Amino acid sequence: MVRRLRPVGIEFTASAPVRLVFTRDAAAAPEAVFRALAEDVPGWAEWFSAVTSARRTADGAGREIRLWGGTRFDETVLVAEPAEVYAYRVDATNAPGARALAEEWRLTPAGTGTRVRWTFAADGTAVFRGVLALARPGLGRAFRAAVASLDQRLTGA
Repeated sequence: MVRRLRPVGIEFTASAPVRLVFTRDAAAAPEAVFRALAEDVPGWAEWFSAVTSARRTADGAGREIRLWGGTRFDETVLVAEPAEVYAYRVDATNAPGARALAEEWRLTPAGTGTRVRWTFAADGTAVFRGVLALARPGLGRAFRAAVASLDQRLTGA
C-alpha cells in the first residue's frame, strides 16, 4: 500500500529525528558526479545496486525510484545546484512506518575529485526508526559501494 508522507523541505536533512550521514571520496569531478545524480536518473540502476529502476517525472522536478525487494518512492527534487548539492524528498512510498524522508547528496572538491556526502533523513514510527538504526551499517556499505561503482563508471578506473 502506497502512503503519502509529510512534505518536508531541505532543512529536514539537518533536523530530522533520524539522520544517517556517510562520506566517500571519488576521483571524478563534482560536475560529472552531479550530472550522474541529477541528470542521468535512469543510470542510478547501473551504479547503485539497491536501485532496480529510476526515472525522472514532472519534467525533471520529480523522480520515481524502485528498489530490490519492491520498495518504491515517488519523490520531489528539492535542490539541484550543479556540482554542489542534489536533494529530494519522498512524497509517497510503500515502506511501512515512514512519515517523512529526504536525502541530500552534497559534493565538495577533494583534490581533483569529489567528496560525496549523503544524508538520509527520516521520521517515522518507533519501529521504523529502530529498523533504520539497525540498517545503518548496511546503508553505509551500500553507499560506499555505490559511489565506488559510480566513480568507476565516470572515470573508467
